Amino acid sequence: MLQPGAERPVRIFCEDASRFGLWPIQRRRLTLTGVKPLGTVPYGVENFYVYGAVEPTTGEHFFLELPSLNTINFQMFLNEFGHHDQDTLNMVVMDNGSCQKAKSLVIPEHIVCLFLPPYSPELNPIERLWQDVKAQLAWVLAASIDELAHRVAKILTQYATAAIR
Repeated sequence: MLQPGAERPVRIFCEDASRFGLWPIQRRRLTLTGVKPLGTVPYGVENFYVYGAVEPTTGEHFFLELPSLNTINFQMFLNEFGHHDQDTLNMVVMDNGSCQKAKSLVIPEHIVCLFLPPYSPELNPIERLWQDVKAQLAWVLAASIDELAHRVAKILTQYATAAIR
């Protein structure tokens, strides 16, 4: 921890959460005319969220899987992220979600939240990462939510910092 009065280096992270569930992600596929691809696993409604923060300049990243998108889980994400790089001032760019602006949130002292304008996901670089993850999961038919969570975790751990930059 820094000594009182010492200057902290500033780092800028981009934060967002993405939903992953058993409903398959469908993309275009080459098939014979009139033939539609078939899935062998029944569709499900179970899901989970991955909260993430990336630093676009260095590619450093932090992800946390949680069961839902709400203020309580966002607080858990902030607490875990708060243990990450306590010697720096971490500015976190995020969207205007209601759970991110809740009055009950306790923001760690070395985190400053910066909010994007409403309805502007194109301004948040982590959105491109979520698009890439979901592209890798297209037509993946997981038999259970645990299997899907394992696949998502495997994809996220394979990202090198250079790939995120």
